[in-house]
Amino acid sequence: MMNKVTLVCAAAVCLGHIGAAQAALADKADNGFMMICTALVLFMTVPGLALFYGGLIRAKSVLSVLTQITVTFALVCVLWAVYGYSLVFAAGNRFFGDAGWVLLKGITPAAVTGSINQYIHVAFQGSFACITVGLVVGALAERVRFSAVLIFSVIWLTLSYLPIAHMVWGGGLLGQRGALDFAGGTVVHINAAAAGLVGAYLIGRRTGYGKEAFKPHNLPMVFTGTAILYVGWFGFNAGSAGAANTLASLAFINTVMATAAAVLGWVFGEWGLRGKPSLLGACSGAIAGLVGITPACGYVGPGGALVIGAVSGMAGLWGVTILKRWLRVDDPCDVFGIHGVCGIAGCLLTGVFSAASLGGVGYAKGVVMGQQLLIQLESVGLTIIWSAAVAFIGYKVADRIVGLRVTEEQEREGLDINDHGENAYNP
Repeated sequence: MMNKVTLVCAAAVCLGHIGAAQAALADKADNGFMMICTALVLFMTVPGLALFYGGLIRAKSVLSVLTQITVTFALVCVLWAVYGYSLVFAAGNRFFGDAGWVLLKGITPAAVTGSINQYIHVAFQGSFACITVGLVVGALAERVRFSAVLIFSVIWLTLSYLPIAHMVWGGGLLGQRGALDFAGGTVVHINAAAAGLVGAYLIGRRTGYGKEAFKPHNLPMVFTGTAILYVGWFGFNAGSAGAANTLASLAFINTVMATAAAVLGWVFGEWGLRGKPSLLGACSGAIAGLVGITPACGYVGPGGALVIGAVSGMAGLWGVTILKRWLRVDDPCDVFGIHGVCGIAGCLLTGVFSAASLGGVGYAKGVVMGQQLLIQLESVGLTIIWSAAVAFIGYKVADRIVGLRVTEEQEREGLDINDHGENAYNP
């Protein structure tokens, strides 16, 4: 018969096993929160980004943009499950994860990452990959072959998005260096913007650019897309906390503050420059603020978010008016002017306003502002160079296989009827 000591020890062991089993279970509240955040980010791409870009271009090619974003969304979803998630988050080297989770093998419904089921983590992170590839499409609109977009997307996702995501979030080079990117300033926005800029140069300007009027064909569609992106961005930023916790609440309030400040910064700047405030300016300002606060939202205080938002609004306005002329590039949806410029501004300002003295969460032990700024600058520079180099290769391969650009006749008639056999608006 067991004595008291033996019984106590046995009970302790039993309770320990129960505690371990409970620790391995996902938190239901966090799981539900992350499911909602994942759905919001997916909603940002289709229909949010598709409508935003679709409204910005001419009516004869609007369906082509909607189709490109929808189909690349599906393509990336599949590739993410096949090998993307593994190459980002499985153990590996400084640039790629290994093949441990290819086809999601070894991941079960009971598997847990942090306080959520790992399947939810797979879906949430996959939604970021989907929208990043979709962002590039806006720089190529109205003159790129549909088949070329698909070929490019496979190459660029594999050789640019996945390694940069691993370097920042998967335990790779930039994360080891201490780069701060809470929700995707480098991984998503700068990465996509660099690829879009290279593509815009390689594919050339639209026929008639600079001689004919190129105006958004449907501003209510742009507004609708902006509204969807704005709401979805709370999943993007707050969800990057990985749980319904205080960090998520910080990211949430910072997203509110920065976006409002950016709208005002853009609208008042435009009002002063052009004499009139516009709906397009307000929508663009909202996107600029959302982009700018993305890398910073979990690291800065609300005061820092206001400054980052205001700076991003004015920086985005400069990017799409002055910088675009300097670069002499035809970027129909201002991918680089907004996502590139504001992403860079947000990443660098993260290094400033993360300081505890400025209301942020503080730097890593032993790190001062100058050091953090240098690390942020390194992460921006590496992302631009890496993405641009891979994009150049991807476009050249697509051009060699199927041709990058449609014919002048097809472009003038519109991609909707030529690539897809449809018209958005029947006469």
